[in-house]
Amino acid sequence: MKNFKNGFIKENPVFCLYLGMCSTLALSTNLNNALGMGLCVTIVLIFSNLIISLIRNITPDEIRIPVYIVVIATLVSVVELLVHAYIPALFDALGAFLSLIVVNCIILGRAEAFAKKNPPLASIIDGLGMGLGYTFAIVILSVIREFLSTAWVSFYNPFDMSQLIIRIGMPQLENYTISLFSSSVGAFLTFAVVAALFALINQKAKEGKK
Repeated sequence: MKNFKNGFIKENPVFCLYLGMCSTLALSTNLNNALGMGLCVTIVLIFSNLIISLIRNITPDEIRIPVYIVVIATLVSVVELLVHAYIPALFDALGAFLSLIVVNCIILGRAEAFAKKNPPLASIIDGLGMGLGYTFAIVILSVIREFLSTAWVSFYNPFDMSQLIIRIGMPQLENYTISLFSSSVGAFLTFAVVAALFALINQKAKEGKK
């Protein structure tokens, strides 16, 4: 449970450990992409941690990394096929980054640092915590970037992108746009500011314990 909670602030995989940044920066342009990617990564994390924990005692140490990669690649393929079949709009939006979950450092990192040493239930909780921490990070970035670039934050039905579920913003800023924040430069700037805030929060927390 400590690992579960640490995944949000103290050891957030994106803002504190700087893992999984490629997909975070690329897909945080809107809330739909962020939630979709976060959900896919969380599912893969939970099941990869579970499987690797179950086979940890029968996996030779010399080949553990290739075994982990095969497990992760299989799970990513399953998730990719399911998204393609049932949420094609999300599949198109995520593009190659869906397949690249295989090389997401968060997943292999948790397999090596936690799942191979701990029982299944603890590994599931760790995967859930880190997955939600990743989702938390990419959603924060997407909300900030989408709002700063358009003055609105919108969420559409992922099964029918023509159906708007919720839209929050400032209607008085009808023609407001700052295209910088929808670009890669805006992604890096937003990430830098939020990561600095996380570092400040963690520093204050450490000072408070002294």
